[in-house]
Amino acid sequence: CECRMLDMVTVSWFVPHNNGTLPLSIENTSVLPTWPPQSNISQPHGCLRVLYEDIGTSRVRFWDLLLLVPNIAFLGFLIWKLPSARAKIRLTSSPIFITFYILVFVVAVVGITRAIVSMTVSASSAAIIIDKVLWEITRFFLLTIELSVVILGLAFGHLESKSSIKRVLAITAVLALAYSITQGTLEILYPDQHLSADDFNIYGHGGRHFWLASSCFFFLVYSLIVVLPKTPIRERISLPSKRSFYVYAAILSVLNMVQGLGSALLCAGIIEGLCCVDVTTFLYFSVFAPLIYVTFLKGFFG
Repeated sequence: CECRMLDMVTVSWFVPHNNGTLPLSIENTSVLPTWPPQSNISQPHGCLRVLYEDIGTSRVRFWDLLLLVPNIAFLGFLIWKLPSARAKIRLTSSPIFITFYILVFVVAVVGITRAIVSMTVSASSAAIIIDKVLWEITRFFLLTIELSVVILGLAFGHLESKSSIKRVLAITAVLALAYSITQGTLEILYPDQHLSADDFNIYGHGGRHFWLASSCFFFLVYSLIVVLPKTPIRERISLPSKRSFYVYAAILSVLNMVQGLGSALLCAGIIEGLCCVDVTTFLYFSVFAPLIYVTFLKGFFG
């Protein structure tokens, strides 16, 4: 047949030999040239497999379980502290403590909901989309709370009315929504093929480049907050006096710095960068709520 004839194509080269020429025949075993295999960042590296592999024969992923356990533990702690917390809330007139307490509850509940729903969906293209939408919803709530905590923390003692706190929450919700829509659009319509394996495209936070840009931005924001008390601006505005607030900002600054480093490594084609962002993602989605509690509420609720 024609294909077999093509496979047997022989290319003749004539090279000089003394006063004549000798044919040099090289048998071509393929119609198309064969190129050396290129390394692919989507190879099943251990830090990639942990994001999509199931536990045994179940459809429960290790990653979902890792994020579920600390959120359940923290929600159990909040429920255990609820009676004494309610008693102390009745004795205070500051709406900020109430707001922070509600926010940490929301963070824990949203994290648990995302993990459980992800465990129940089947492994299909539609399920992958559902999983990514759940990640975006979770990220929206977390970012809303993250921005609100920064503003309320910087303005602690200046925003004592419920209307001003509601205004802050509304503004941060709009900003977080714009961020989440952008991230979700990139994630669903333009998935990062470097973060896929075995026909399963994991949640990539909008892709390596968006991940890098956002990590660098938040790193700069939190780093600026940390150094504010050392700048002349402290003489013009009233800054928070609690050391724990600056420790909170420093922790998130380091978290975003490591995440940015991991994203930069991924952009450079170094798969080990995924190990960095695995760690930072786990810490952010599981330890963020307890961090808020320790920073702003532990001294009040005990």
